[in-house]
Amino acid sequence: MDTTEYPTQSARTQRFTLGVPRSFTLSPDGERVLFLRTRGPEDRASCLWMVDSDGEQLLVAPEQLGADGPIPEAELVRRERTRERSGGVVAYSADAAVRTIVFAVNGRLWTLVVGETPRLIPTQGSVVDPRIDPTGRRVAYVSDRSLRVVELADGNDRLVAGEDDPEVSWGLAEHVAAESMHRTRGHWWSPDGTRLLAARVDLTPVQRWWIADPANPDRPPREIPYPAAGSDNALVSLHVLDLSGTAIELDWDRKAFEYVVSAGWDTTGPLASVQSRDQRTLLVLAADPDSGKTSVLHEQRDPAWVEIVPGTPARTASGKVVHTVDDTTVDTRRLTMDGLPVTPAGLQIREVLEVSGESVLFEAIDEPTEHHLWLYDESGLRRLTDEPGVHTGTRAGDTVLVASNTEAGRAFVVRKEGSPDREITSLGAKPVLTPRITWLRAGAQELRTAVLLPSWYEPGRSLPVLMAPYGGPAGQLVLRASGAWFTTAQWYAEAGFAVIIADGRGTPGRGPAWDKTVHGDTLTAPLEDQAIALRAAAENCPDLDLNRVGITGWSYGGTLAAAAVLRMPDVFHAAISGAAPSDQRLYDTHWRERFLGHPDDNPEAYDRSSPISDAAKLRRPLLLVHGLADDNVVAAHALRMSAALLAAGRPHQVLPLSGATHMPTEEAAVEGLMRHQLQFLQDALGS
Repeated sequence: MDTTEYPTQSARTQRFTLGVPRSFTLSPDGERVLFLRTRGPEDRASCLWMVDSDGEQLLVAPEQLGADGPIPEAELVRRERTRERSGGVVAYSADAAVRTIVFAVNGRLWTLVVGETPRLIPTQGSVVDPRIDPTGRRVAYVSDRSLRVVELADGNDRLVAGEDDPEVSWGLAEHVAAESMHRTRGHWWSPDGTRLLAARVDLTPVQRWWIADPANPDRPPREIPYPAAGSDNALVSLHVLDLSGTAIELDWDRKAFEYVVSAGWDTTGPLASVQSRDQRTLLVLAADPDSGKTSVLHEQRDPAWVEIVPGTPARTASGKVVHTVDDTTVDTRRLTMDGLPVTPAGLQIREVLEVSGESVLFEAIDEPTEHHLWLYDESGLRRLTDEPGVHTGTRAGDTVLVASNTEAGRAFVVRKEGSPDREITSLGAKPVLTPRITWLRAGAQELRTAVLLPSWYEPGRSLPVLMAPYGGPAGQLVLRASGAWFTTAQWYAEAGFAVIIADGRGTPGRGPAWDKTVHGDTLTAPLEDQAIALRAAAENCPDLDLNRVGITGWSYGGTLAAAAVLRMPDVFHAAISGAAPSDQRLYDTHWRERFLGHPDDNPEAYDRSSPISDAAKLRRPLLLVHGLADDNVVAAHALRMSAALLAAGRPHQVLPLSGATHMPTEEAAVEGLMRHQLQFLQDALGS
């Protein structure tokens, strides 16, 4: 194998995501499936496709549309929050029959009726987040902070909500909703397509930060409203709008419950969930669309925080509320129907995927390295997937689309009772490296751990060690699945390292108590767990050289890496800290206060969880990497960390990435960064 080509391949394929199908929609009869996919493993232009009885059909390619032109700023922000990295048709909306589809490309609105050619719809301004109504007659979209509706039949375009105040927007999600609450939308149609539920966001209270581009000093800084921990949030309200522009505000105690976690409109009416600033209480509200009055359908409290589970709340056809409960008696996050648990102890709910009739399709975990697809209905509970891996999907009637990621790769299958399975082709690249994983359970906590050794390794040959965790609440890495993190780990292994990836306390999948171990301190337990995983791996393979241990990570993983060399220099001997929050007071309100509380009330928690507090302790090689255009974890984190290290007389390295956001995508930068990091580790550890 030519391992030197791996960084190039990883950069060109956007970490092997290009060419992989995503964003599936099933027609009600299950006969048609819409999805997005680029046309190859290095093609960055996303296209709209359909699978039916005739096979796969390319419905829309962006170059067919003459799609030149600037992308609206609000759309760029939306894509950054959703980590969208491709271009072209990156999102779409279909009516209830999945016959009429709308999408925006470079701010222009297009519609497509299945079997016909795309048609450009003239609009009053650049289009962001277009949504077709369920009946397929009209489209709501955001333009210049206003919410508008255009009729597909005659092109009549009307304003339904908008204000001259530049601080106010209608129909878009604010920063913390999109970044920390899983809510990336700001407007929702009623089932009959005659009214909308929309979010009004007033940014007046939110402090302003400015992000400059030092590589291009002729460009002015970009102003962003950023609610850092302890500061004021945007003022968010929900309103029922009719097509004439009449607005009825939903009524709840917005001072006590300032976070709008979710919203929507089903056949019973508007449904929303709101959360208190301390995140210890969450209410599910039903609303009367004619008066705006709300009633509490469900209340959830927790002494640490109420976990937000994607896809909840929802309602069945009979009006039963679908939600979850953290059952402390059995340490299980359980699915509930009208408050009654319907899933067993030990099965951890991860996401509700689809609710129809009286049935619920959901993703859940009973072994932390595997995510499976489950269905609950009036006949009971059953698991729909068996092979170890990560499985998710969607459903319409008796048709289920199963999206699977196993160690063998990615697979997408449409299953319908009485019909043969239909596969949707993945065009993703096959990595030039194949991960060689040894699976371990480390320590008394049985930390799920993956160890990767060089293909050329023979017992008796000493290997330096590289820990490569994420280790935080946002996600797992130790999964029985294929992923760029494993192939990248194997690339480091081929260069001479034993690579260890461990999911410690605070990572998802092990139950509420495990999740909330990090309440008040997001570093101590996760860091201890990395040391435990290191010792367990060395017991399994005595050739691991514990006098040469490096650690690398990105975002929270970068924070963990920096803390490792600062707090455990006898265990960790070099670190790469990428895009890391070094001072937790600089990160956003909802995410940071969830774990640490308000900084005015819990300053010690912020100190414990901020590596910058320990800058003077550095005595190991440390490389700080940060994108200068990052508006999630701003570059001030790395710059202030560097300043604190300099003030303490501690040598270190800083690598700024010009023009890069939280996840760099430019090919040369991604490839160059990988090679630079490898060289740093080899120099620091003598690989």
